[in-house]
Amino acid sequence: MKPITRRGLLKSSATAGGLSILAIDANADVPAGRDPFDYEINRSEAEWRALLSDGDYSILREGSTEIPKSSPLWNETREGQYNCKGCDLPQYSSATKVVLDKGWLFFTASEPNSQLMSQDIQGEMAEAVDLDPFDVLIEAHCRRCGSHIGHILPVIGKALHCVNGASLNFEEIST
Repeated sequence: MKPITRRGLLKSSATAGGLSILAIDANADVPAGRDPFDYEINRSEAEWRALLSDGDYSILREGSTEIPKSSPLWNETREGQYNCKGCDLPQYSSATKVVLDKGWLFFTASEPNSQLMSQDIQGEMAEAVDLDPFDVLIEAHCRRCGSHIGHILPVIGKALHCVNGASLNFEEIST
């Protein structure tokens, strides 16, 4: 299944009245690992492609967005931990997950020291002089390998992490 762009995601969500955000182009300004930050884990493109499926590569390394409800993790309700698929660094706890019927994973907060944030301004917005606050998205990247995890967006009146399930592996905590 081919991932969709954030522009398509946000337009369809806005049209459907799903997320309370603007329909804008939200592909990563600088794809993961191609920014000047020195990550702890560095892999060649060939190594990343060997590790990830084509769809996962598109999301983690190029900043695409998965098709809604395409990840089995979007409605996961077991206790556990969500780790970066690129390097296994814990990103989220099930204790901070908010289950919404929108097709992606939502969390109130990430694990401490797990992510780097950046502004995500795209296309025609990059040239705008007077940006509306919602024209700038906050993009979340794994702190250790730079993989694209998702965005922080206003959803249901709160700032939530909207996450691609393809960016994560789930590890159940046995009770």
